[in-house]
Amino acid sequence: MGIRRLTLASLGAGLAAGMAASAAFAKELEGLPTDKAIHLQKGFSELKHDAVSFHDLILMPVITVITLLVLGLLIWIVVRYNKRTNPVAAKFSHNTAIEVAWTLIPVVILVVIAFFSFALLRKYNDMPTPDVVVKATGYQWYWAYDYPELGVEGVESRLLPEARDLKTAHAAKVPYLLGVDNELIVPVGKVVQVQVTGYDVIHAFALPAFGLKTDAVPGRLNSTWFRAEKTGIFYGQCSELCGVDHAFMPIAIRVVTPEQFDAYIVKAGGKTKAMLATEAAAARIEAEKAAADAAAASSATAASATADAPAGEAAVSAAAPAVQ
Repeated sequence: MGIRRLTLASLGAGLAAGMAASAAFAKELEGLPTDKAIHLQKGFSELKHDAVSFHDLILMPVITVITLLVLGLLIWIVVRYNKRTNPVAAKFSHNTAIEVAWTLIPVVILVVIAFFSFALLRKYNDMPTPDVVVKATGYQWYWAYDYPELGVEGVESRLLPEARDLKTAHAAKVPYLLGVDNELIVPVGKVVQVQVTGYDVIHAFALPAFGLKTDAVPGRLNSTWFRAEKTGIFYGQCSELCGVDHAFMPIAIRVVTPEQFDAYIVKAGGKTKAMLATEAAAARIEAEKAAADAAAASSATAASATADAPAGEAAVSAAAPAVQ
């Protein structure tokens, strides 16, 4: 037992040292892929945190156990049943218990994975009420963004020329193959719905920091959502092979404060939600006033008609004897 405890302690210390060395060797970037990193990109949205937890706590342990089990079985079979140690081959053809076990155990494993997977898929599907709606359209080979509710259309986002080459990208201090001329601007802490479609061929809207990956299919409107936890700029790329310039079709989302977002919308020729709410309230008041004026006019007309009715009846009564 003493030897075992020492071995486990040594193993734990070795793993901790390895992780620390990995972190020191490759400083993790935010919103960008980290060179030589071996784990998933750091997340800045609720969905990404849940996806990482599903990967680290469910998938990786299951995959690790299965891999080690299969490796152990292979080593055991090679050592135990080679020709030298087992010159006489076995005569049996099957083992019912083993066959039942290797059928039921994978079924149980898949059911466990499915249970947690469906919970994550439901969270992706059950989007809260969005604060901002963005339409992302994939073209060969750039992205165009619209804010349909706020009146901003046709914000085209293309790869910067200097970002196409590694040397010029470093000289210009822009991320290689990721820098764009126009980022998608969204507010921090708000639910952003992204409606995704394609103009020509199938593209894919993917941004690892927010856990996004949705196909952009021509003639179809897919939807995903995220809620950014901090301000900054976060990068992704088209993740569906869409043609010769597929590698030069990045996605950049800049997360700003709500005040900065409203200023951007106004500058782009749109209207903020506060402005739209004010206009809607004014229109409602105007409509109520028009309805009240119409009702008053209708009442006045009815009253005038009622007042004129007795005079008409008296004239008819006075004319009646003359006719006789």
